[in-house]
Amino acid sequence: MPWWADLLISLGAAMLVTWLALLVMLWRSGRGFSGVAEAARLLPDVVRLVSRLARDGTLPRGVRIRLWLLLGYLASPIDIVPDFVPVIGYADDALIVALTLRSVVRAAGPEPLQRHWPGSPDGLAVVRRLAGLPARD
Repeated sequence: MPWWADLLISLGAAMLVTWLALLVMLWRSGRGFSGVAEAARLLPDVVRLVSRLARDGTLPRGVRIRLWLLLGYLASPIDIVPDFVPVIGYADDALIVALTLRSVVRAAGPEPLQRHWPGSPDGLAVVRRLAGLPARD
């Protein structure tokens, strides 16, 4: 078999394993696909939030680097799971955003989310849940 066929098979297997891991994480979150649907509706506000957080000089440098990498991933046309795949296509983006926000909250606390949130209070409650925080303090 040619080397490029081995490479394609390996990449396909890696994508399948990653996709399955994302499904397991989604299932274990307890919210299932409803959390993904909430996150997808908030995408414009979340992108603005991540952009504002990435430019916040008061946050640690490592946190800002993670946020810039997240913005690059969201802007990239290449995804772990292509967006044209129903439901799961956007689930990987929502899950990666949630994991990044959780790491931001662990490193910097919940105050930056509150300070930089551009949307409604209900949207902030959803983002707080995605970040692993209670919806309201």
